[in-house]
Amino acid sequence: MIIPNILNISHLQPVTFRYKKEMDAERALSFGLISEDVAKISPELITRDEKGDPETVRYEAVNTMFLNEFLKEHSKVEKLEATVAK
Repeated sequence: MIIPNILNISHLQPVTFRYKKEMDAERALSFGLISEDVAKISPELITRDEKGDPETVRYEAVNTMFLNEFLKEHSKVEKLEATVAK
């Protein structure tokens, strides 16, 4: 899997929502991202419908991307801690 190079992950805005009753009879509170917003930042992280409009967020790819970003930041922190310790 190619991990998208996302420099603007801070622009992703988590939202809460409820699916329509046809999709979830209990209409439980859900958490996620709006596919149109994600498409503006990184089109690789969404799927499109037959008309080419953003349809769903590829959360498996988003999770991998966030892990990648976390690991990069963690590496920076370790280097800074080592520098401070010297």
